[in-house]
Amino acid sequence: MRNVPILLLLAGCQTAPQPQTSAPIESTAESWDGGGGAPRIRNRGDALANFALGLRGTRYRYGGATLDGFDCSGLVFYTHRHFGLDVPRTSSEQADEAEAVKRRKLRRGDLVFFRIDSRKVNHVGIYIGHHQFVHAPGAGKPVTIDSLDSDFYADSYDSAGRYWDRLPH
Repeated sequence: MRNVPILLLLAGCQTAPQPQTSAPIESTAESWDGGGGAPRIRNRGDALANFALGLRGTRYRYGGATLDGFDCSGLVFYTHRHFGLDVPRTSSEQADEAEAVKRRKLRRGDLVFFRIDSRKVNHVGIYIGHHQFVHAPGAGKPVTIDSLDSDFYADSYDSAGRYWDRLPH
């Protein structure tokens, strides 16, 4: 019974309430093509990974998708919206709609999906390279970095996907 609260918290991404997006996405949205004087981004995946890394330390908030707090899929949602990319809100929907990527072909900015004590994908992170990903792990834990090679995440790994190359360069 001691594990039940932890399992419920980890499952939060799957069944998250409507996102807390009342605060607008910051107006510092970067341009992929360098329009408006912004530098051209050569690698969109790097830009997504770097932006997500900049959110480390933000508190966990069930259903959160703002700087006030994130759940796992809210972090992915917010990061992609910063660059004008639409992604679904839940980790399960994100997994279903992403362009599939083989694990050995992971690139920075790709999404990594997990099944944590579930039959469906219920957790997601943003791959940052070197077998590591940034994510919002659960209540009481801020946005942080973990390893795909850790026993916990290696055992729970389901698949990977990509959204960042859907727009013309």
